Amino acid sequence: MAQATRIDPRETRKKIESGEALLVCAYDDEEKCNQMHLEGAMNLQELEEKLAEIPKEKELIFYCA
Repeated sequence: MAQATRIDPRETRKKIESGEALLVCAYDDEEKCNQMHLEGAMNLQELEEKLAEIPKEKELIFYCA
């Protein structure tokens, strides 16, 4: 399993816009996730629902505040 690393916000934006990565809000509390929502991000529940469709090589970028 790959180790989690920090990523620069500009690099994150570039990867999301290019389709290289998916942005995921790391909060499991729906209210908190709604408060911290970033454009283009999915929540953990959405990730779980789409997990079977996501290619294994797709990078997942999790964020929290």
